[in-house]
Amino acid sequence: MKILILLAVPLALVLSALAADCPRNQPKTEAALVELERDWAAALSRKDADTVACMVADEFEDADVDGSLHTRSQTLEHIPQRKPGVNHLSEMRAHVEGNSGFTRGLATLVDASGKVAARVRFTDVFTYRDGRWQALAGHETLLGEATR
Repeated sequence: MKILILLAVPLALVLSALAADCPRNQPKTEAALVELERDWAAALSRKDADTVACMVADEFEDADVDGSLHTRSQTLEHIPQRKPGVNHLSEMRAHVEGNSGFTRGLATLVDASGKVAARVRFTDVFTYRDGRWQALAGHETLLGEATR
């Protein structure tokens, strides 16, 4: 029994330390959602799945540019395999209504040579829970070259 207690205490400390890394007491403002999106884009550029994990709720689902749906765990598992590049956000808009909010914007992925690899219009839906914004759903549309 003492061995179980000795093992449980360090495990509890590690788990609480990991949970403490997620932001708390975020304001319920449009500016906070835009900042969250910028942090999310930077985390993707760094291939930092732990940071993204704090931003997406357990029930998160994403509709990818090809129409496929990805759960939270699938989304997080894919992050380390992302192609190198930096995400630049523009045309950012956000709206908050009570404990709900959404963002819309344009993400431009630039590869290591400085070439635009992709442009993606996105919408993310958030809920405010446990003192922080958490994404419930995301949707991306790949923008191609205009052919008119």
